[in-house]
Amino acid sequence: MSDAPRDGEHPTVGTYVRVALVLTVVTALEVGVIYVRRLAPIVIPLLLAMSAAKFALVALFFMHLRYESRVLTFLFVGPLILASGLAVALMTLTGAFLVFGR
Repeated sequence: MSDAPRDGEHPTVGTYVRVALVLTVVTALEVGVIYVRRLAPIVIPLLLAMSAAKFALVALFFMHLRYESRVLTFLFVGPLILASGLAVALMTLTGAFLVFGR
């Protein structure tokens, strides 16, 4: 029996366990990135990308957004992208998010 959903069915427990393992690995990478000094110039964008990936996995699988209509997905993801872009723009404006020196 396959773990892939069929005809609108929700995934099996195995799929959720695999997603949880991926989330655990990404969290461990987030913690590990902090201790690698060579990654200091790109640590903030790297952490933002990893946390965005984790958020997407949680929203898609554990909030069942993957199995809803595209309209609901757009209503959820659209404002999220807008708010994230605004937050990054404001951090850059104040200088708190400078990856490269001026």
